[in-house]
Amino acid sequence: MRKLSVFIAMSVDGYIAKPNDDLSFLNIVEKEGEDYGYSDFIDTIDTLIVGRKTYEYVLKNIGASHYDNGQRDVYVITRTARPHVGRTMFYSGDLVNLIAELKSGKGKNIYCDGGAEIINELLKHDVIDELIISVIPILLGDGTRLFQEGRPEQLLKLITTKKFETGLVQLHYVKK
Repeated sequence: MRKLSVFIAMSVDGYIAKPNDDLSFLNIVEKEGEDYGYSDFIDTIDTLIVGRKTYEYVLKNIGASHYDNGQRDVYVITRTARPHVGRTMFYSGDLVNLIAELKSGKGKNIYCDGGAEIINELLKHDVIDELIISVIPILLGDGTRLFQEGRPEQLLKLITTKKFETGLVQLHYVKK
């Protein structure tokens, strides 16, 4: 069965973005030639789930090919249905049903790239199988929290911990 993974960065105090969706704090760990295992991880997936705000941010700041490279299906979770663009589908149905359908199908794994609303909705329904969290050495104090209130307790098993020269620490958990 396919698994659903989250691969995300957050500050030490648990924020994935500063106010106004500012991700500039990620720059403090940028290092030429270092992708913190992202390339290896992305090779294991063929389906991407992403919230509309995250999708639009990436579209504006990185470009459409970051998600829709012709090698994977992209589901943008949105409240407003829109026509498909290439392999990018704008999905406004039931998120949990979509995940169940995708997990039962054939293929590689599924990657949820955020945002926090989508991740927390998936956590509420206990459908995330793996969390790979890169902790950035900064206290932001405000912004968008990765983990929000209103989800059930979930026991995790730590698989690996990696420390990088930049001060980033990567934690790899699976559902127990």
